[in-house]
Amino acid sequence: MDQKSETLRRYIVFFLGLLTTSFGVAFVTKATLGTSPIAAIPYSLSLILPVLSLGTWVVLFNLLLVVIQVAIQRKDTNKFQVFLEVIMAFLFGYGVDLAMLFLRKLSPEIYGLKLLVLLIGCFILAFGAYLEVIADVVMLPGDAFVRAIARAVRKEYGTVRIISDITMSVIAAIMCLIFLHQLSGVREGTIISALLVGNLVKLYSRKLDIIPRKLLFKKTV
Repeated sequence: MDQKSETLRRYIVFFLGLLTTSFGVAFVTKATLGTSPIAAIPYSLSLILPVLSLGTWVVLFNLLLVVIQVAIQRKDTNKFQVFLEVIMAFLFGYGVDLAMLFLRKLSPEIYGLKLLVLLIGCFILAFGAYLEVIADVVMLPGDAFVRAIARAVRKEYGTVRIISDITMSVIAAIMCLIFLHQLSGVREGTIISALLVGNLVKLYSRKLDIIPRKLLFKKTV
């Protein structure tokens, strides 16, 4: 396969992953048990200030992460990567809105059904993240933000990811308590998502070797 063809394939896989991730976030959110850590702050803001949609808050929050990332990296900033991240922020946000619109009639009331929707969302979210990883072309602002901090403090990405997820969840929880007087955006679903998604990505990486071989003609990560 020539270089241009491979690059095109990688971007197609990435955009499929991005769309899948958007639907994963939507499923987790529709479970109403608390959304995923990366979407916790935008979701809380959408509850506090519903004048803007969840997807719009996702865009604004991701753009803020890009700004912070640039401030951290300074002279080491890759302008082209930042440009791509800005585009990804808009696509991710609009993807979430599209998914929320598609799932607008999904409104589980029984706790068991809410938990089922949450778990389905986690599996979908993890698969989207897996596709983004094997595509290996660009990072979403949330991931690039964590990478920038990890490099700045010289800590492992995984360690900083955990700290970042916890921090965002705590901030979202505080916002909800102050403005809504309840934990609407951060609940048990947030914890389940944080613990489950990463492990599911690892599982997909081990078990779904056929996907990168068929789509990218490469071995899995």
